[in-house]
Amino acid sequence: MPYNMVTLSARCFVFAVLFNFPTGAFGNDRKSNRRNVLVLIGDDAGFESPLYNNSIIQTPGLNYLAGRSVLFDNAFTSVSSCSPSRSAILSGLPQHQNGMYGLHNSVHHFNSFTDLRSLPLILQKAGIKTGIVGKKNVGPEAVYPFDFEVTEEQMSITKIGRNITLMKDKASEFLSYIKSDQQFFLYIGFHDPHRCGSTKPQYGEFCEKFGNGEPGMGLIPDWKPVHYNPEEILVPYHVQDTPKARSDIAAQYTTIGRMDQGIKLMLQLLEKYGYLDNTLVIFTSDNGIPFPSGRTNLYSAGISEPFLLSSPEGKAKWGQRNKELVSLVDIVPTVLDWYGLDYPDYKLQGHKVQLTGQSLLPLVHKDNSFDSVPTNSDYTTSDQVGKRTFQLKPA
Repeated sequence: MPYNMVTLSARCFVFAVLFNFPTGAFGNDRKSNRRNVLVLIGDDAGFESPLYNNSIIQTPGLNYLAGRSVLFDNAFTSVSSCSPSRSAILSGLPQHQNGMYGLHNSVHHFNSFTDLRSLPLILQKAGIKTGIVGKKNVGPEAVYPFDFEVTEEQMSITKIGRNITLMKDKASEFLSYIKSDQQFFLYIGFHDPHRCGSTKPQYGEFCEKFGNGEPGMGLIPDWKPVHYNPEEILVPYHVQDTPKARSDIAAQYTTIGRMDQGIKLMLQLLEKYGYLDNTLVIFTSDNGIPFPSGRTNLYSAGISEPFLLSSPEGKAKWGQRNKELVSLVDIVPTVLDWYGLDYPDYKLQGHKVQLTGQSLLPLVHKDNSFDSVPTNSDYTTSDQVGKRTFQLKPA
């Protein structure tokens, strides 16, 4: 079956779980009834995964997370551009409401409105510890404050966004500060698989050489690079099939693999600190892949996103797909619903602020939210997934 994002919603797969995961495997059980959240954001990440009908690329981390999640086939960004999209993720308001009309970088310097009540700000006021590791790219700081922050504002985005060992260590540092009676919100912003050829050409078009251990490339201890033959990759329907495009996509696959292994590391940390069974996990991307009709475009390839939502209270739905139309502005109401918090009553630019997104928890907790999912001999059924114990084996 050809790889075509347009027909993604018509394709139902149930996911193979690639490793076992016994409780307490790391010997440090700090579980409590406190609810926590882990948000994982890919940078220009698309549908290059077996979860979305790409049988060539290997993404065991995402495969594992999918086995614990509901996978949404019709998820969309608010806008196909980095900072505006991330501002929507962290505010629950699309860019024309929160004020982040363009990129936050030093050249463009866009910011959200100073009176905006962002998600980290709301959570801080509720006593929930907040942390961010990796790419942030929103501002101002007073609007998007985190208790623990290691981003491109503190060090090179190549290091803190692509060095998954460094990201793991910083996330572990944050989790080590969390007391047994505290709740936390941890936001991980991968810089993979964003292009880097214009700024760091020595590392390759997608920084696929960064940290691979070769001379001058440095070493990322937790990353085991996977390389692909350009002749064997799957060219997305919106990209012209040329040797250059195939070479680009092969490099992109390698970089996606680094992000995928980073996702696995973050899930291992939840287990290590005893939080895997009380943490809501969300994986998505800011916008589409950096190819024609992708990022910065309003075509499907630019605005449609991968979206996984893992609720420890929705095990009966793990491994299933959902075709409901969802948006990245649904993340804030979903997180607030998980914590049992209300959105604040206030005005922005003289107008009462109301969230247009909705909590997605009913879709992953209730029995009547799903189409039936046919089984496939190559995958375990969702019923089998829900009854197994899993292990994320250390890299």
